[in-house]
Amino acid sequence: MNTLKKTEELTFITLGPSGTNHEFVTHNYLKYRGIQTASVHLINNFQLGLSMIADGEADHMVQVAVHPDCADVVAKAHFEYDIHIVDTFISPSKELGILTRRDVKIPKSIALQPATRKYADLNKWKEFVPVNSIMHVAEGLLEGRYDSGLTTVEIAEQYKDVLRIDTRIGTVDDPWIVYGRCRVSNGEIIASPTCSAFADFSMFDGQ
Repeated sequence: MNTLKKTEELTFITLGPSGTNHEFVTHNYLKYRGIQTASVHLINNFQLGLSMIADGEADHMVQVAVHPDCADVVAKAHFEYDIHIVDTFISPSKELGILTRRDVKIPKSIALQPATRKYADLNKWKEFVPVNSIMHVAEGLLEGRYDSGLTTVEIAEQYKDVLRIDTRIGTVDDPWIVYGRCRVSNGEIIASPTCSAFADFSMFDGQ
């Protein structure tokens, strides 16, 4: 197990490897909350994250709510570890796209993180390769393990001689979950006092 010594700063953990949406969004979340004394450590799976929080090796964990393991993690956090959801928020992802190796004229295989399966029309690919991270998709694509991959557009921009962009998907507004040991729910709804989507319908002024 990854062992982190507890310090005075908050320790946040999220899914790696480096370059994932999880890392990108976690850093943006800390900036949004104004949390300056925090470090971000990357883990391989969320089950490890729960045990690290329970053992006092980390304070909080950030997970996208559309991750395939999310329902299982929420249940295990609550019932097995006494860990709770302490915050939720909406954040856009990095710009995503379908990238293909330039040496492949007609791609047949495509790798993708299962949560992104419905992000684009993938009917022209015959073989689907499930991968647990969009950055692992990029790594495998560069190593030639498959023809195409659904990952971040910035990878194609970094390796222009190797990869081309077949489809620009853009950013996706995902719901995100923050876990911690302190339960914040008091039996009532906890939400932002204002929401621009209902500004014309709400009688609540946020005061």
